[in-house]
Amino acid sequence: MPKRLKLTRRFPVAMTNDAYRRLNRFAQEAEITPDEALTFVFEHFNSVTDHENLNHRLRLFKAELPERKA
Repeated sequence: MPKRLKLTRRFPVAMTNDAYRRLNRFAQEAEITPDEALTFVFEHFNSVTDHENLNHRLRLFKAELPERKA
């Protein structure tokens, strides 16, 4: 029996315009809501990410943060 989709946890999220547009594009392509899209990504995080690529991208992102915040 599938797990029930009950969106009980809410949190304020701040993201870049690019990230927001990408989330909405993914949700639209998958024919689900943005809330459902985020739920899917995080419930299946290990299977939808490549561990090596994730670590590399995270290092790049963290290195760029000071410039992006300026």
